[in-house]
Amino acid sequence: MSTIARTLTAIGTAGALAGTAHTVWNLRALRTPSRTPAPSHERVSVLIPARNEASHITACLQALLASAGVPELEILVLDDDSTDDTAQLVRAITDDRVRLIEGGTTTLPVGWLGKTWACHRLAAEASGTVLVFVDADVTLEPVGLAATVELLRSTGLDLISPYPRQLAITPGERLVQPLLQWSWLTALPLRVAEGSPRESMAAANGQLLAVDAGAYARAGGHAAVKGEVLDDVALLRAVKRSGGHGGVVDGTAIATCRMYESWADLEAGYTKSLWSAFGTPGGATAVLSTLALLYVVPPVAALRGSRIGAVGYAAGVTGRALIARRVGGRVWPDSLAHPLSIAALGYLTSTSLRRHAAGSLQWKGRAL
Repeated sequence: MSTIARTLTAIGTAGALAGTAHTVWNLRALRTPSRTPAPSHERVSVLIPARNEASHITACLQALLASAGVPELEILVLDDDSTDDTAQLVRAITDDRVRLIEGGTTTLPVGWLGKTWACHRLAAEASGTVLVFVDADVTLEPVGLAATVELLRSTGLDLISPYPRQLAITPGERLVQPLLQWSWLTALPLRVAEGSPRESMAAANGQLLAVDAGAYARAGGHAAVKGEVLDDVALLRAVKRSGGHGGVVDGTAIATCRMYESWADLEAGYTKSLWSAFGTPGGATAVLSTLALLYVVPPVAALRGSRIGAVGYAAGVTGRALIARRVGGRVWPDSLAHPLSIAALGYLTSTSLRRHAAGSLQWKGRAL
């Protein structure tokens, strides 16, 4: 190995070790909802934007209707001009806690994206003191809602995002999906981030997101983030700008989600938003270069006989394995493929940047 290669390997290994050490600290600091929450005495509004969700919506609603400890519950579903049976399936549920709001988003107001407009309309109809945004492909446990509300109130935070357990079955899912929790558990100091106004210290997941209704209004609601592809993170930033606090918490035991069922769907889902995830193309280049230095350079060096590289590779695999064990992911052999996961993220990000520059990004039939 050349002197430069040895230096880069040493730097990457040191960074991987630091990242894994931070992961261990974060796993201890990670807030976790109770599995035996006290009943909620508040009115809770569950808001579900649904566009072509016929394969998911019934299971989602049945799980929500089985919620324990939330006597004052309303569930609002906005059928976002679906071309499948989403609306009919919602109508088939006769429980009076479920209300369907239909259509009206084909022609969006200027500056709005489809999901932000749908969430805005849902929030306008809600009557709860707590708003819980739920994606249609999420299934909550019976204690999930009560546990979410209890954690929101017991922490004094204005917004929490309980990250659901991510189901990954196909090889592509198993390669990419674990990076979701890995990214913020490795890089974000969770307790510091909750109170920090810095935009870079914000992580949230719109699959399951609970916000105090008053804090949501003070932040400007989804009108404040109407053009944001990553509306979940943007909403948290808006809450912080208005003086609130919040962040991501562990939702492993209270909710599950399978986001994509094929590589084509996964690629479309990630490329629609990764172009904006790092702020600018320069920011994306800097982040991906750093990840490659920490998690690709050492294992490549290890293949060439570098002991330091082997230590760096082991550090990256250890961090990935610890997180997978905590969040219900597949630990082995998937953690061993961590360098390939980082390479896949690089491919998806570069593809997203290229398609965004060409103006060819779409999601669920809408141009972005």
